[in-house]
Order: sequence, then C-alpha cells, then structure tokens
Amino acid sequence: MAKKWAKFPYADKAYVHDAAGLKKHWPRLHKGDCEPLPKDADALDAWAAFHAGDFAHAVEAGTAAGGSGVNAAVKAQVVYGHYLEKSDKAKLALFEEAATWAAEYRTAAPKDPNAHYLHAFALGRYSQCISVGKALAQGLGGKIKESLLAAMKLQPKHADAAIAYGAYQAEVIDKVGGLVAGMTYGAKKDSAVEHFEKAIKLFPEAAIARIEYANGLILLFGKSRLAEATALYEAAAACRPADAMERLDVERAKAELE
Repeated sequence: MAKKWAKFPYADKAYVHDAAGLKKHWPRLHKGDCEPLPKDADALDAWAAFHAGDFAHAVEAGTAAGGSGVNAAVKAQVVYGHYLEKSDKAKLALFEEAATWAAEYRTAAPKDPNAHYLHAFALGRYSQCISVGKALAQGLGGKIKESLLAAMKLQPKHADAAIAYGAYQAEVIDKVGGLVAGMTYGAKKDSAVEHFEKAIKLFPEAAIARIEYANGLILLFGKSRLAEATALYEAAAACRPADAMERLDVERAKAELE
C-alpha cells in the first residue's frame, strides 16, 4: 500500500521534528484537534511522520502502534487521500478503510474526542466523494453528526470538529433545503455560521477553518456572500503553515484564488 503513495510535494525541514522538537511544538501542531502528546514511542513516531508529510509511514507506524496511534493513521490516510491521491476509486477505498479503523477505535476508546472526530472526518470525505445526496441516503449524515457532537462534548475546544460540524450543516442544507435539513438532520444556517466562527476563534492560525467557512457561505447564501468568501480564501492563503497538512490547506487556498 504505502510504497505506491505519492510523495508530499512541499517537503520542508521546518515540518520535520525529533521527539524533543515534536514535544516543544505539540501545542501549536495540535491546536485544532487537542490530541494529547502520546506516551508511546511508536505513536509519537506516527505523528512525527504525519506532520512531516510522510503519510505512508504515519499510517504504518500508527496502525502498528494501535491505541491513540490509530488517530495518526486515520488522519494521515484521509489527508493523503483528500489532497494527494489522484484516483477517485483509490480515494474512496482509503476513506472507507480509515473510517473502519476509526469506528473500531471509537468503540475501544469512547472517551477519546479524536476517535469520534476522526470517524466523522473519514466518513465526511467519503461522503463528499460519493456525493452528499448518496451519503444521506446511506444514513451517513446521522453518523457524522453523532460523532462530531460526541467529539465537541468531550472536548469543547476542538476547533477541527467545530469546522467539520459547520461544513456538515452547510452541505446538508445545500442538498435538501433548509426546512428538511432542520427537521431531519438538525442542520441550521445560523448554527453552521456559529461553528465556523467558533473554530476561527479557537484556532486563528488555521487556513482550513477559513476555507471551509468560505465554502459554507457559498453553499448557504450563494453569490450574495461571495466577497466575504473570497476574503476568507485570501486570509487562508496568507496563513503560515506549521506542518504538511496545513501547507496542503494553504496551497489549496492559493489554487482556488487563481
């Protein structure tokens, strides 16, 4: 599996950390997901690989470590699939496998906020791949919502879960309309905006918060909020990435602006 994966295209020494460096930079690197620093050396190795952009090694080390190492593996596989995998069929398989790992770990560690968040993260990317309509028909909407709410309840400062919950609501409203979205899925415009705003407050350095907020504004309000969405993309493109994933977010924002 890992050998065929594309290389991270923006390799940078600033993203590479030994154990001591990782410890030092951990609060900033995990400001979005509040992941605690692992005690297990293999799990730490998986996260070091993730931040450096060696997603294949992050998956191998994380799955081998088990426990919270699974979080690193799931995140690495989903980020790789979303940004670097060219084949739609391969993307789907990566997201599906990651969602399975996350679901198993979520059952094993119900008090780990990221076990829930990453389950939603993997299912969310899978849903975007097959189309939001199909995902809702398969009952994935409820699973994503449940996992995100569980993550935010366990960790109220989870910026990434707040971003994802805003995006989830915007996509559902765009697909089925405000009335059905509210009644069937509990998705509301003001709640979506509130969660995007909360995420930016919690994690002001995050490009992804602004990217998802911009996309959400267009889905929710159409062209009437285009200027605001463009400004959010410009702010995202100007963010200073702390690791490989954030760099991919910033590059995506720059590409969208072009």
